[in-house]
Amino acid sequence: QVRLVESGGGLVQTGGSLRLSCVVSGGTFSSLTMAWFRQAPGKERDFVAAISASATSTNYADSTKGRFTISRDNAKNTVYLQMNSLKPDDTAVYYCAAQYGSIRYARYDVWGQGTQVTVSS
Repeated sequence: QVRLVESGGGLVQTGGSLRLSCVVSGGTFSSLTMAWFRQAPGKERDFVAAISASATSTNYADSTKGRFTISRDNAKNTVYLQMNSLKPDDTAVYYCAAQYGSIRYARYDVWGQGTQVTVSS
């Protein structure tokens, strides 16, 4: 069974940076499409970024494009989210997600517990 554990969240000032990590255990990491989602208080969970199993394809939400970078290290079973130029609107709980399907489809069926990111103004 695939298990995801996120880390790296915290409090940062506007314009600052954070790098989130998601360590994957169980399953076959090199076959998993990985993604990050986030959920702000009182709002629905939104897509942030995704990376294909081979790391040859990435997708980003318009709100994060150019500021966030998703990457993976298959040797460490870890996916990362580098977040730069952070804004207060980026404040949310960030979730790692996984699926064995294509990056073309948002059928993520394994989720981490989330890590809080708070951006102060």
